[in-house]
Amino acid sequence: MRSEGERLAELAKRRGFFFQSAGAYGGVSGFYTYGPEGAALKANVEDAWRDLFVTREGHEEISAPDVMPEAVFEASGHLDGFDDMIVECAECGESHRADHLIEDATAIEEAESMPAEEVADLIAEHDIACPTCGAPLAGEPVEDFNLMFETSIGPGSGDPGYLRPETAQGIFVEFPQLAEYARNQLPFGVAQIGTAYRNEISPRKALVRVREFTQAELEHFVDPETDEPPLDRVADVVLPLYSAEEQQAEDGGVRDLTVREALEAGVIGDPWIAYYLGRSLSWYERIGVDMDRFRYRQHLPGELAHYAADCWDAESEIGGDWIEITGFAYRGDYDLQKHADHSGEDFDVFVAYDDPVTVERATVDPDMSVLGPEFGGAAGDVADALRDLVERDPDAFRDAEAAGEPVTVTVGGEDHDVALEAANFGVEEFTESGESVTPHVVEPSFGVGRIVYTVLAHAMDRDEVDGEERTVLRLPPGVAPTTVGVFPLMDKDGLAEHARDVAADLRAAGLSVTYDDSGAIGRRYRRQDEVGTPYCVTVDYDTLEDDTVTVRDRDSTEQRRVAVDDLVATLAGLRAGDLAFEDV
Repeated sequence: MRSEGERLAELAKRRGFFFQSAGAYGGVSGFYTYGPEGAALKANVEDAWRDLFVTREGHEEISAPDVMPEAVFEASGHLDGFDDMIVECAECGESHRADHLIEDATAIEEAESMPAEEVADLIAEHDIACPTCGAPLAGEPVEDFNLMFETSIGPGSGDPGYLRPETAQGIFVEFPQLAEYARNQLPFGVAQIGTAYRNEISPRKALVRVREFTQAELEHFVDPETDEPPLDRVADVVLPLYSAEEQQAEDGGVRDLTVREALEAGVIGDPWIAYYLGRSLSWYERIGVDMDRFRYRQHLPGELAHYAADCWDAESEIGGDWIEITGFAYRGDYDLQKHADHSGEDFDVFVAYDDPVTVERATVDPDMSVLGPEFGGAAGDVADALRDLVERDPDAFRDAEAAGEPVTVTVGGEDHDVALEAANFGVEEFTESGESVTPHVVEPSFGVGRIVYTVLAHAMDRDEVDGEERTVLRLPPGVAPTTVGVFPLMDKDGLAEHARDVAADLRAAGLSVTYDDSGAIGRRYRRQDEVGTPYCVTVDYDTLEDDTVTVRDRDSTEQRRVAVDDLVATLAGLRAGDLAFEDV
């Protein structure tokens, strides 16, 4: 019997959801084309995401370039640390992702979090062979492989650049302009839906592991000291949580906890992460993710990025495997601080106090007429070191003053003693109206292709209608590629012309419509069932008499007579979920 993935791949190709790109030239691994049905489904999922995370949450959306200069990724750390583990077969020369080989051959679920040396040992221990030629891989080195796609900007060798591996850096690098647009008022969020690129070692499982994919990401900038999420909106939402503790327990499993319970018990460490887990849950259900095949899994200690205080993945089950479809991370100020350090630009936000405050601040005013003769060419660096020290550790000057000793600064690895009189150390009063804050970042990052794949897999079903087996995609009406199929019962007696007029009126009202007059009416219904069209309208001889049509529901196959004048309102209500079919 074919697996769920195999059945979905066959349906997707035959019905125009997705298929491997450049098939005429043998195809290119890791690149997929969305056909007419898939492109429409993908756009509807993106629109549903935008509706929640931009419109309803009150955030802004941008569109940054796919290609960015090398300096951006030097600052972000992608050039040094954006790697996967690779092992090459000495026999046939094929390269494979080493952690995936471990996961396929053992019960280990997260080999990615292991060190390369341990993965190499496991390959030898389990006698893992090359999937291409069958040669043993024991003893072959497991090495890091950078996933960035490199390019040149400009003619000739040009300036080095890279295809972005995530959309997030396009938001972070433009933070100074975006903060100004937000009038420097924290918190604020910036969203983006766009393409990202990763030179995957071994693409697999259709849309699950690809080299070009769409991300929908939100970067929510918050003041870590004062900004809190509106937890009252989600406090009672029940989350299916697979915590790190449960993953490491012998009999561990998913626990259903409300957002409030998870925070009080310390299962979720950050309130912002808890908020977005709660907000997202109903969205997954809305677009058609089966909640019996869904969980939130916490990153294990070995998986956790060095900058992340807490991180959870939304995962869906397909064909017995759990795949990540969204990552929820608290990134702290890592990204903005990195870009500030590398660019020399200001990535802070000035936060005004309610009332000005008077503070005492230690200061220095180095006397260059003394430092110059004493330290020569190093005098400027010594002055800078004094200014840095008074900001960092003003007590060093106070201690030196109390002891009647000079203060010591280090320049180029060499200590220099400076008399306090030459440093002109003092304490002054200042009135401050606010302070500069480097915002922290909360990031929900959605993999659109994987979510589309999940929605299709969870919607795919088989049943029997009128003694005949059918394949049906039970897609929610709000995300289905086509809302309604319009058919004439027969292509004669003016029925086809009337049906075309009905289809045109529905399109003019903004509904997605397909028209079909080919073959028996039952066969036409089956075609629409298979691509997930939730409703079909049939123009028949009664239509010519009383101006009503038959509306058929995909899931129940029940039918209702509806006046043509009421058809737009009825279908729009059904699509929006404001009307149930049994109430038509």
